[in-house]
Amino acid sequence: MKTDVITVSSRGKQMEKALEQADKVAAYKGLSAKDALHLRLLTEEMMGLMRSITGEKEGTFWIEDQDGEYQLHLKVRAMLTSEEREQLLAVSSSGKNESAKGLMGRLRDFFDWGSDADLSAYSSPLLLPDAFEQSSSPMLDWEWSMSRYERVLSSQMEQGDQAVKEAWDELEKSVVSHVADDVKVAIRSGTVEMIIIKKLA
Repeated sequence: MKTDVITVSSRGKQMEKALEQADKVAAYKGLSAKDALHLRLLTEEMMGLMRSITGEKEGTFWIEDQDGEYQLHLKVRAMLTSEEREQLLAVSSSGKNESAKGLMGRLRDFFDWGSDADLSAYSSPLLLPDAFEQSSSPMLDWEWSMSRYERVLSSQMEQGDQAVKEAWDELEKSVVSHVADDVKVAIRSGTVEMIIIKKLA
């Protein structure tokens, strides 16, 4: 099943409708109160990320489910132009792209900066080489996975790297990492799509 596709904006347009859609899916599928709450909570987190995206951006939101696996999709087409990026960097105190705090804040970076061919152009522990992989699909440039990111961080924790430790702490504190089974971010030319995956009974 796939729900209607809703257009949401960073200014809050139709975000309430997205939350209502999560509630309707839960009711239609007969989910328990706990599972319905998890679906709504993940939708709220996704809408919070959309609200924090830099500039007046629009995106599309929908929910798909199959065999008890629910996928929340957020696709944003409009990326920052080079000129917009320069303007943002000019007003920052350091003149650099400073990493956002928290897992969702760091994921926001993909939506703000995401379609750069050179992903190493900005600094973020999310860009651990093994956590990001180039897609074999001609329609997809790169894909990041939270579960893969977690495995990479875990394997590097013993090295005592401060950036890795901070990234691990952020992951541990993240609502999404505790509720979702996985989060994927797919980057195509001019488009970033986030998919939050949750298996529910």
